[in-house]
Amino acid sequence: MQASLGPLSCRVVVVILNWNGRQYLEPCLRSVFGQEYQDLAVVLVDNGSTDGSLALVRTHFPQVHIIENKENQGFAAANNQAIRASASELVATLNNDTEVDPGWLGALVRAMETDPRVGMCASKMLAADRREMLESAGIAVDRAGIAWGVAGGNADLDEAIPRSVFGPCAGAALYRRAMLEDIGLFDEDFFAYLEDVDLAWRAQWAAWKCLYVPEAVVYHVHSATGKEGSCFKNRLLGRNKIWMLCKNYPFFPFLWYAPLILAYDLMAMGYAIAADRRGAVRGRIAALFKIPAMLAKRRQMVRKISPQAMLARLSPVESPLAVLRRYAHIRASPGDR
Repeated sequence: MQASLGPLSCRVVVVILNWNGRQYLEPCLRSVFGQEYQDLAVVLVDNGSTDGSLALVRTHFPQVHIIENKENQGFAAANNQAIRASASELVATLNNDTEVDPGWLGALVRAMETDPRVGMCASKMLAADRREMLESAGIAVDRAGIAWGVAGGNADLDEAIPRSVFGPCAGAALYRRAMLEDIGLFDEDFFAYLEDVDLAWRAQWAAWKCLYVPEAVVYHVHSATGKEGSCFKNRLLGRNKIWMLCKNYPFFPFLWYAPLILAYDLMAMGYAIAADRRGAVRGRIAALFKIPAMLAKRRQMVRKISPQAMLARLSPVESPLAVLRRYAHIRASPGDR
C-alpha cells in the first residue's frame, strides 16, 4: 500500500533515506532543522533499520514524518515513496550521512526560481573528513558513457554564481515536481547507484536544465552505507551503467562511439579483475538479462531535443589516465569479492 503523508503545507519536502544509519542521523537532522529557509517538511524513509534509528528520530525529532519499510527497498524506490506521498512544489533528496550549511536549502530554492525550465539543482558536496576538498560539483557524463562527480578531488573554490551542469548527485539535490511529473521518478530497477544519473539524463532529453549552486554547501561521508569498493556497490554500478546507456545514449551517435565505449568498459573490467573486484563483472553480466526491458523504457521516454543536441551535452572523452584521476580521491574499502 502506498504511504500517504497527508497535506504538508510547505514548499519543499526534504527526503532523507535511512538504512542502519543511526550514527549519522542526529547531526544530519539537526543541520536540516537549522536551515535559514524554513518553508520545509522533513520525511525520513527507513528501509528496515535494526540499529535503533527510528527510536532516535521519534525521541529527538518528533516533527519528522516517517515512512517505515519492513525491508530495504533501495534508494530509488524509497525516495519515490516519499515523492509520491507528498505534494510539495519542490523535493530535496538528502543522504543521511550528510550535514548541510544553514544556507543550503535557501540557495537551492533561489537558484530554482531563476528559470522555470530549471528542474534540478546540484549542491556543492565537500568531503566530511577533508572539508577543503570537493567531492562533487554536480555530475557529468562523457561520450564513453562514464559518469562522475564534477571536480571531485579538487580544492574547494570560492564561487558564488550558479552554472549549468548535466545533473545533480541525488545525495544532496533539489528537484522540481513538475519535472518529475513530466519525465518520471527514479528508476526502481536500479535499486541504488546511477539512478540519479539516469534521471538527469532523462531530464536532459526532455529539455530541462540543471544548475550547480556553489552556495548550497553539504559535507558528505562518502559511501557510508554502500561501502566504497564493496562487492554490493561494484555489482550495482556495473549493472546499472549498462542499463543507463541502453535507456539514454542517443542511437546514431552510439553507433559511432560504440568501439570507444566498449574499449573503456573493457579497461574498467580489466582493472576490476586485477583488483579482485569481481562484483563489477557480475553486475555487467546480470545487466544483459534485462536489456529488452530497458529498451522498452527507452521507447517511452520524453524527447524534446535531437540526438545531436544530446551528444553536445555529453563531455568529451578523456584519456584513460585522466579518467582514473577522476576517482583518485575516493578511498576504496577492502573486501570486494
